[in-house]
Amino acid sequence: MTHLQSLLDGSFALLTSLVAIILIVAALYRSTGKRRQEYIPGVPIIGVEGNASLADARERFRNNAKEMLLDGYTKYKGGPFYVPSPLGERLMIPPKYVEELKSAAVEDCDFVGTFFEMFEGRYTTMGDRSTLHPRVAKTQLNMSLGDILPSVREEIEDSFREALPLCDEWTEVAVADRFVTIVARVSSRMFGGTELSRHTEWVDSTINFAVDGFVLAQKLKAVPELLRPLVSRIFPEMKKISAHHETARKVIVPILERRETLPKQEAKPRDFLQWMTDEAKGVEKKKSFLSKIQLKLSFAAIHTSAAAPVQLLYDLCVMPEYVTTLRSELDQVLQEYGELNKQALAKLEKMDSIMKESQRFNPLLLITFERIITKNTTLSDGFTIPRGTTIGVPAQALSMDPDLYPDPERFDGFRFVKTGEKGALREQYAASNLRSMAFGYGRHACPGRFFASCEIKMIMSYLLLNYDFKFPEARKERPSSAAVETQLLPNHDATICLRQRPSRVWAN
Repeated sequence: MTHLQSLLDGSFALLTSLVAIILIVAALYRSTGKRRQEYIPGVPIIGVEGNASLADARERFRNNAKEMLLDGYTKYKGGPFYVPSPLGERLMIPPKYVEELKSAAVEDCDFVGTFFEMFEGRYTTMGDRSTLHPRVAKTQLNMSLGDILPSVREEIEDSFREALPLCDEWTEVAVADRFVTIVARVSSRMFGGTELSRHTEWVDSTINFAVDGFVLAQKLKAVPELLRPLVSRIFPEMKKISAHHETARKVIVPILERRETLPKQEAKPRDFLQWMTDEAKGVEKKKSFLSKIQLKLSFAAIHTSAAAPVQLLYDLCVMPEYVTTLRSELDQVLQEYGELNKQALAKLEKMDSIMKESQRFNPLLLITFERIITKNTTLSDGFTIPRGTTIGVPAQALSMDPDLYPDPERFDGFRFVKTGEKGALREQYAASNLRSMAFGYGRHACPGRFFASCEIKMIMSYLLLNYDFKFPEARKERPSSAAVETQLLPNHDATICLRQRPSRVWAN
């Protein structure tokens, strides 16, 4: 008994010492930071005016980034400024520097590194330096949009029936999660056909992979970087992420194996998985690699595309005067084309415009064109960005610039409809330019944005044609978005009242 007590006392003393060491390391880490950041002389830091400290500003950034970025952009418009964040001060650059850096070498201006930082990619596995999926999206996906839209349309109808059943009486529904499920199925249909879109375990994993990764990233950001390799193992999300990868392997690999045995005379499937298989080089050809990429692609596709129709639905509930016009446009296009094909979707100019305006007020990301500068970089006017600086553009603040968008605080759903003698669109939903950067800019602008635009239009079209919708009587204003650092997420707790429309029109 004495020996056992001695062992227990020794173990307790060791544990106490370890805890003390961890606490000391954590305190030292917090006081010194992971590295000493080199600031550019004369460039202001927003949020430290008055009595506010840099530490206070960094903490404020967690939930008030939108206001801080707008304040900085307004005060220092046309010039650079720093915005404090828990990861250090990020350098917001004006458009003239974006134009210079858009074609910079990847090794000098690291796009993927910011993604790893934002989502703690070392642990969550979110993000990948492979160029396979962007190569395929820029070529095969964008060239084949017209061919894959019929199957997408079919999946939208089937997934709506299951996720949002039609009902004769007003029914209150929390729509945000339902839209995630719909988009997960529709995206999976494009990625791998019905073998993926109708595979419940796969669809669930693609949804929860993103959720678990996001939760894990937020937990890890509260822990000093030095301790993350050890502490990460105690979080249940780590095991869940591993399970999602196992599901991806279990689902994707057999599909690839079956496709290898198809008779030569049989046409290959026209989906993203097959295009990646055909385009893969070297290590990319491994089936395990393709399964991992497919899971990560689903993360990128699902929650971004699901956020847009939810935000627009909230806008339409608070501004129902737009609904009649949108339905009229849909009826005219369906009468002309008979179905929502690629050409018909391009004709939905009012739909495109209101999607763009909704995005202007509630973009998914407040900062775009984020890059880590990996070497001292001097621009044409002599402005030098030190190595290790994270740069970006305050895209949402830019979209509220009155010089770019007259009366920017007013929601004008048809702001982007064709104007002028030549009838040119001022900006389409999928536009990527210096005044419209929700999808990024330059070589890393989202290559899937054209598919996303078609997907969202088709989802909103089905909703408008088949449902009436409104807020519950108790709700008097639009649900506010949830701000988490640079992300602006739609409210997932808000409910909408839905009712079946008398006529279910989808294609004439």
